[in-house]
Order: sequence, then C-alpha cells, then structure tokens
Amino acid sequence: MRPVHVSPTQIGETLHHLQEAGRCGTECVVLWLARDADNGVSVQQVYRPDQMAQADVFRIPQESMRALLEVISARELMIAAQVHSHPFEAFHSKADDYWAIVRHVDALSLVLPYFALQTSPESFLTDMKAFRLTAANRWCGLDELEAREWLRIR
Repeated sequence: MRPVHVSPTQIGETLHHLQEAGRCGTECVVLWLARDADNGVSVQQVYRPDQMAQADVFRIPQESMRALLEVISARELMIAAQVHSHPFEAFHSKADDYWAIVRHVDALSLVLPYFALQTSPESFLTDMKAFRLTAANRWCGLDELEAREWLRIR
C-alpha cells in the first residue's frame, strides 16, 4: 500500500477549483500530481486541466491531455489521484469508470457531492467518497476507515 499524502493547503486549493465550477452549475475534475516518497506518494501540485463540463459530466480534450503529459514529464510527476464533483450524491458512475484519467493500480478517485459547495478542508474526508483502482482495472469503493489509510492529510 502506497498512501497519498496531501496538505490541508492542497485540499483547500482543490476545493476552490471544484466550488468555482460548482457555482456555475458544472462538475469539475482536479488532478493531484505527485512524486514517490519513502512513506507513500506525496502530492506536489494541484492541477486543474482545461475541460469541457456540464452539470453531470466532464471531459478532458486531447489538447488538454497533451498539456498534462508535458507537465508530468517536465516535472517527473505522476497522477496520484483525481478529485471531482457531482451535482448530488457522491458515487462512481459508469462514465466516471470509463473516462477516469488516472489508470494505474491503486490510483485514487475521490468524488465530492453537491459540487463540493458544502465541503470545507475540515469536512473533506467525511464528505468525499473514495475509490481505488484494482489490479483487475475496477474501481473499488473504500469505506471511511480504508479511505483514511489510503489518503493522509499532513
């Protein structure tokens, strides 16, 4: 197990992006770019790719994916997690499964309800629903205790 370590400041920056889009009535995705560390994976950058979004879906155009790959390559980072919002309850939809940007084993996909508008850095862990990509390429829901093992706020 390689837990993802993220700071309260990075959580706040993530929420800023999600809530900004949510106030316009659209979903949003933010990526946590990270580097391997002795005790897991350490988030180095909160990255909001250019995206096309509606109330219940987001897409990353090819040009935005190329820009993301350039950032990852130049800084020698990886995508540790994707964080996105839903208009109502938090769950991993079939579209989320299909369009997930992060695709490596043990990657995290975190979903926040109500466009994250009711979430604060302090309530992030309890508001989100966490999913981990398994070796069988399936998104597995984590209960709150498991989520706290996979995601560490430092």
